[in-house]
Amino acid sequence: MTRINEALLRSLTPSVLGILVRRGADFAAAEDAVQDALVEALRVWPADPSPSSELHPRALNFVRAGETPLSREDPIRDPKGWLVTVAWRKFLDATRADAARRRREDLVDEEPPPGPAPAVDDTLQLYFLCAHPSLTPSSAVALTLRAVGGLTTRQIAHAYLVPEATMAQRISRAKRTVSGVRFDQPGDVATVLRVLYLVFNEGYSGEVDLAAEAIRLTRQLAAAIDHPEVAGLLALMLLHHARRATRTAPDGSLVPLAEQDRGRWDTEAIAEGVEILQAALARDRLGEYQAQAAIAALHADAPTAEETDWVQIVEWYDELARLTDSPVVRLNRAVAVGEADGPRAGLAALASLNDTLPRHTAVAAYLHERDGDLTTAARLYAEAAHKAPNLAERDYLTRQAARLNARLSR
Repeated sequence: MTRINEALLRSLTPSVLGILVRRGADFAAAEDAVQDALVEALRVWPADPSPSSELHPRALNFVRAGETPLSREDPIRDPKGWLVTVAWRKFLDATRADAARRRREDLVDEEPPPGPAPAVDDTLQLYFLCAHPSLTPSSAVALTLRAVGGLTTRQIAHAYLVPEATMAQRISRAKRTVSGVRFDQPGDVATVLRVLYLVFNEGYSGEVDLAAEAIRLTRQLAAAIDHPEVAGLLALMLLHHARRATRTAPDGSLVPLAEQDRGRWDTEAIAEGVEILQAALARDRLGEYQAQAAIAALHADAPTAEETDWVQIVEWYDELARLTDSPVVRLNRAVAVGEADGPRAGLAALASLNDTLPRHTAVAAYLHERDGDLTTAARLYAEAAHKAPNLAERDYLTRQAARLNARLSR
């Protein structure tokens, strides 16, 4: 199976699932059937399917007789129709085998004939369903990746570094939770965007690049809904992702923004992100993702770290703090104030925040170093290293403490 086919399958997943649900299938059972159809497609589809307007005749034979429809050299004339037909057959087979088949006799007896799939696109409703407020953030992320993203349970488990059985249980619970939700209920865009941002922040792990997957899904959402915050999130992702190659050194150690090789930033992604952001801001419906993207754009626009427009960045953090009232935003604002108005101004802004806030100690260490108090900075870097949330960050902070201690001992 080629990468092209995997991408095609994943792009078709939400519309196929939506068709089954609209036909009357329970969400959990429909999602299982779609996954079975995807597995079957991976097994029998040719390396380069050529979509056209009708289903390959031998695919119909498979649907009727349960046989493999194609060799890997045969074309797939309607990939979506093929998946719908096979998924519906698998759903019906599972329904007939279920003890509750009497309650579904009308559904089973009225099998739609194979043929081209309907043009209706239920992608947006699936986003809302998978980000249902009754789900925990982790469950919403897992269900979105499976039902909308088309990833397998194994791939999701591998990306999140948990056993496959654990992820299977999480997805099953999530599917049971949303199975009784009406498919046509309006959803909350903000919840969907939070879920996609959670996916993006997981970055890259194993065979699934979750940052790239989040960008793909957000593009898909932007095509389905005209909303400035969807555009803002897509711009933010593109601008952050443009710096990905420079965030770590060859040995895996962190490279701070000021030290990154800006010549290696993805200029095409930056240009696209800025263009999307400008169009969103022009609509004068500012939201938190647009404000975050504006900050990222100012960083991306600076030829060097020294030329960063910190005054404008502080102004955007002020807007972001007004929108979110987030302590994390105020912590980042303190760093920007320290750059724009000097380290003592940054320390004054930091003093109003709770010192138990994640990365508070690391920010304090940086500002004290900027202010020339190396003894305090070295102590705080060492303290921050013990609180670091991951190994890479701990190693970076430990090196900063060692660097300052070496200077102090001369």
